[in-house]
Amino acid sequence: MVTVLGANSVVESGYDVENSLRFNTGSSDHLLLSTTAGSRTTWTFSTWFKRGKLGVLQSILEHDDTNYFRIRLTSGDVFEVFDSSGNKTWNWKGVLRDTSAWYHIVIRGDSTNSANGNRLRLYINGTLAIANTVGSIDQNYSFSFNQGGTLQIGKRGSTDYLSSYLAETILIDGSALAPDQFGEFDNNGIWRPIDPSELTFGDEGFYLEYKQAGTGTNASGMGADTSGNTHHFSVNNLTAPDQTTDTCTNNFATMNPLDNFFQNQTFTEGNLKVLHDNPSPVFSTIGMTKGKWYMEAKAISGNNDYQIGICSTQVTGTSDEIGLRANDWGYKASDGKYKNSGSDSSYGNTYANGNVIGVYLDLDNNKLYFAKNGTLQASGTGIDITAPASTPLGAYFFTLGANAANTKYTWEVNFGNPVAALSSAVADDNDFGSFEYDPSAGSFDSASKDFLALCTKNLATNG
Repeated sequence: MVTVLGANSVVESGYDVENSLRFNTGSSDHLLLSTTAGSRTTWTFSTWFKRGKLGVLQSILEHDDTNYFRIRLTSGDVFEVFDSSGNKTWNWKGVLRDTSAWYHIVIRGDSTNSANGNRLRLYINGTLAIANTVGSIDQNYSFSFNQGGTLQIGKRGSTDYLSSYLAETILIDGSALAPDQFGEFDNNGIWRPIDPSELTFGDEGFYLEYKQAGTGTNASGMGADTSGNTHHFSVNNLTAPDQTTDTCTNNFATMNPLDNFFQNQTFTEGNLKVLHDNPSPVFSTIGMTKGKWYMEAKAISGNNDYQIGICSTQVTGTSDEIGLRANDWGYKASDGKYKNSGSDSSYGNTYANGNVIGVYLDLDNNKLYFAKNGTLQASGTGIDITAPASTPLGAYFFTLGANAANTKYTWEVNFGNPVAALSSAVADDNDFGSFEYDPSAGSFDSASKDFLALCTKNLATNG
C-alpha cells in the first residue's frame, strides 16, 4: 500500500508541467515523425513517465532507418537500450515497477567520450544508473539513434506498444547534457523538473509538452513540437481524453495493479479501467488520512453485482468483497444497500451499467457519501465511518469490486483524468481534475462541501 508517493510527490516547485499523454497498449497509441539525420555521436533524450502495465516488453521510442535504435522496458521491468548496428545492448540494474509515481530518465549519448562506459549513460531521477550490460562501442561510433528515417514514440514496428503516461519528452541534437539541465533536487532530496525551454535543442531536436488536444500533425496536435523546430509528430489512435493533467508536478491517483490479491483483474487506460474477474477488490494508489476527497466511476459492463467504496483493511482472500470487514464500506448495485462488517444496511438506489457513482470521503468529520449520476443518496445523509488512525492501515483507499464470483465486471474510474469524453467536465474547487459531476454540489450533512480530486497538489495543502 502507498500512502505517500515517491519522486516529485507533494512538493511545490517553481515550474509546473501541465499535461501528459496516456498511451494504452490495447488501442495501439503512438506518435510518428519522419526525420532527417542529426548528430549520431552526441545527443540527449529525456522524458518523464508513469508506468501502466508491468511485465511485458514495451517501447518508449524507436528510431528506424537502415538500422534501428530502441529505448524500452523489458518484460522483467528493466530499462534497456538496443542498437541493431552490431546488436549492441545496454541495460541497467534494478526494476522499475512503481505504478504510483513518476520516473524521469535522461539518456546521454556521447561516443566521442574517451571511456567506453561513458559513451551511453542512463540517469533515473537525477542519479546515474548502474549498468548491468554495457554495449561495447568504438570511440566516435555512429549510433543508429538520430539517423533519420522514422521516429516512433510508444511502439516499435507494429508491436511492443507502450502502456504509460509520458510528459516533457525531449531530444537534444548535438549535445550530451547532464540531468541537471532537466531537473533538480529540492531541499527534501526529491527530484523535480525544471523549465527546459531555453535549452539549445539543435536542428533535429524537439520538445513535446503534450499541451494540445488536437489529432493533426501540426502545432495544435498532441504531438506538437514546441522547441521552435516544428518537428510535429503525427498522432495515431490517441484521442482528446488521452491528454491528461496527471503529471510529474501533480500526480493523480490511479488504481493499483500491484495491490491485486487474486491477480486476476485486468488494468488498462493508465490503470483507470479495471476488469474484475472475481469479487476481490482493487485499491487506489494513494491512501487518505484526512481532508475531503472525491472520485467517480462508471459501471461499464457486467450484471448488477458491482460494488464501490472505501477500504482500510488489506485483502487476504479471493472472495473478499468490499464491506466484509469492520473498516471497509461498499455501496452495492444489486440492492442499493451499503455493506460494513459483513452486514447490509438500507441506503440508496440500485445502479447498473452506464451509471456514474460518485464517492465523497470526508475525513474531517468521518463521513462517507455516495451519489448516483450526480444525485446524493440517502438525501445526503452521511454514513458514519471509523477515524483513519484507528483502522488497520491507518488510511482509507478508494476501492472498486463486485459481490459475485465468476462474472466479469468493468469499471472506468475517474480521479480527475477520465478515460472517455465527459458531457460536463467539472473541476474541483482548486481547479484540479475533470469530472462528470461537481465534487462540491449537492446537500451534505457536514459543514463544508469542499471535496477535492485526489492528486498531490491537493494533498500538499489539504491532505
